Amino acid sequence: MRFNNINCGDKSEFTRRCIGEAILRMMKTTEFAKLKVSEIAKMAGVSRTTFYNYYNTPYQVLADYLNIIVSEYIANSEKSGNTKYFEYSHIVYSLHFFDQYAEYFLTLSKQKLHSIMFEGINAFMMEHVRPESGITIYRMYSYAGALLNIFLKWEEGGKKERVEDVANTL
Repeated sequence: MRFNNINCGDKSEFTRRCIGEAILRMMKTTEFAKLKVSEIAKMAGVSRTTFYNYYNTPYQVLADYLNIIVSEYIANSEKSGNTKYFEYSHIVYSLHFFDQYAEYFLTLSKQKLHSIMFEGINAFMMEHVRPESGITIYRMYSYAGALLNIFLKWEEGGKKERVEDVANTL
């Protein structure tokens, strides 16, 4: 599991990540629809009350976990000055960054929870890319969907191709 870059002073984010990691571990052996909040809370080391302080459903946990990943992605992109999202260098950067969270993405894909990923990437594109780039909404959705699908297929295929070669396909 991946707890790198957690600010331990931010108990809220730590708790949210723990709950998300618990669901991901459980989804390796249990169908998502059969997960129980009491079991998730126990695995995460929190109470049911704590779970419900943050979320109403396990679906919300996975969507929030993606928000945490995307927030880290944005912060790292801005820190490195790599914010031109449609450029080849940023596509390479994106594939490398999200590869750190391959387990999350592959687990959601195996559980047929693609909607969480698509909703997340579409929200990111609308908020962070479209206003500054002037691209049409259709091009933005096309790019976002292509990037997510290419990433998933590359991960599912065992990452046999170099990131640079995969990035050239967009």
